Amino acid sequence: MDLSEKAQALAAHFPRLGRLLVAYSGGIDSAFLAWAAHRAIGDRMQAIIGDSPSLARTQLADALAFAAEHQIPVEVIPTAELDRADYARNDASRCFYCKDELFRTLNRLRAERGYDHIAYGINHDDLGDYRPGQQAAREQGVVAPLLEAGLTKQEIRELARAAGLRLWDKPASACLASRLAYGMTVTPEALAQVERGEDQLRQLGFRQCRVRHHGDIVRIEIAKDELPQAMTLEMAATLTRIFKELGFTFVTLDLEGFRSGSMNALLKIKSRPQPGE
Repeated sequence: MDLSEKAQALAAHFPRLGRLLVAYSGGIDSAFLAWAAHRAIGDRMQAIIGDSPSLARTQLADALAFAAEHQIPVEVIPTAELDRADYARNDASRCFYCKDELFRTLNRLRAERGYDHIAYGINHDDLGDYRPGQQAAREQGVVAPLLEAGLTKQEIRELARAAGLRLWDKPASACLASRLAYGMTVTPEALAQVERGEDQLRQLGFRQCRVRHHGDIVRIEIAKDELPQAMTLEMAATLTRIFKELGFTFVTLDLEGFRSGSMNALLKIKSRPQPGE
């Protein structure tokens, strides 16, 4: 199918889902999904943001602002993934337990309020990466309209731009816990270090960046086209000051630049361990 046919297939899919809850984080995929669902079925959909310390406050604020701009009904509910030892230990299955917590919470809400389905924003490109959260979605019966329509990330951005959605080129931004090295316990304090560090980087003018937390070491990723701005003695001094004030002992700049999911390079990919293993 060409892009217009995929867009038509997506729009036609929503009415078949009945009353719909949309797992919404404010990223381009979930935002486009919420917008498209609301456009197709109106008040038969409800966007839900699962809020915890792993969601940056800037992301939460922007998600709420986008929903308000387009009159998308949205609700913020707390999730408690940090209370789960399986999540906090931060092994290769962390994302499974995060999404499992979110989708279990949404399923309770769905049953209480009489909704028919839960949808989330996985797209066709996500099938090529290591994403344990997809298993949680399957186990919890969560539907994937963007994937069903065969949409890629770039196609979603193109449709969002054509629709005049301001976040069509919004940089990707996974949860804050994805910045912590596997095996490092997920704590509110570590998440706050990452969040404050990325806030500071954006204030310095960097648009696509990550703060990768390796305990005493911070590994800063900057988009390749922005790296020249970072690779000066003056900026090195600024970054050193900022991140040492945040509690890091060593401050490093990753010369490969920003790349999504770089922590996965440390993994030997294997199937999700069962609880208790």
